[in-house]
Amino acid sequence: MTTLTASICWNVLAHKSDDVGEVGVKIYQKPEGNDIYELRRKKIPPLCKENENPDAVWYVPMKTCLHPIPSGIEQHGAEWPEEWPKRLETYPDWVNNKEKVVADTNHWNAVVNKSYISGLGINWRSIRNVMDMKSIYGGLAVALSQQKVWVMNVVPAHAPDTLPIIFERGLIGIYHDWCESFGTYPRTYDLLHADHLFSRLKNRCKQPVSIVVEMDRILRPGGWTIIRDKVEILNPLEEILKSMKWEIRMAFAQDKEGILCAQKTIYLNDSKFGKLVKRSGIS
Repeated sequence: MTTLTASICWNVLAHKSDDVGEVGVKIYQKPEGNDIYELRRKKIPPLCKENENPDAVWYVPMKTCLHPIPSGIEQHGAEWPEEWPKRLETYPDWVNNKEKVVADTNHWNAVVNKSYISGLGINWRSIRNVMDMKSIYGGLAVALSQQKVWVMNVVPAHAPDTLPIIFERGLIGIYHDWCESFGTYPRTYDLLHADHLFSRLKNRCKQPVSIVVEMDRILRPGGWTIIRDKVEILNPLEEILKSMKWEIRMAFAQDKEGILCAQKTIYLNDSKFGKLVKRSGIS
């Protein structure tokens, strides 16, 4: 390990070991510039080629090369971000579409404050783990930053790559293809949010029911789902949710666009009485 970290020029800031348990801890610091790489006697691992995108990570084989450290203000990662929470609404020079980011932030602030917090019947005191299934710039997470929740921002793998902006704002995020299962434990999340996700996937995924089943898997009993999409998409989704014994708490449509708010319930098969026992609102 020491040889490897030395070859990539990581500096040891602190080192402490436990002689009894034979367990040690080291804190490393990555170089701030590229000059130190040229001072290595052996250029192993080598620097990556200029045409290799350091952000290309979805189904891309890992390579044993070092990506050069960003040096220009037009490259993300070249400047240290602002302190939290100021960084949520501070945009560095490399963000070319600042107007879109600001508009996205304002949009979700309005939606959350005017609708989600008090208009859907959700008890936010029972909500901790939230997933935005089709995040763009992390606007929903910013709007919920005053709530006692954390938000996983999922950027669809085949959508424009906006994950660097989400990270720059100090938020959590990941790439994912919703035609596949999501890598998490069952019943992890308290609330799932899908803004025009299904209309985007209708030509890629075979059946929307497979996505809904995956949502059912990762949502805890009593958890909530908010789906915004075209009415032609929402109508069959509502039937699928009802078939899975979810409760439709609110459905609204206007000008071919709509919103669907549903709550997952628990159904227990009581063999003694030979009937289905329903319990909902579990927190």
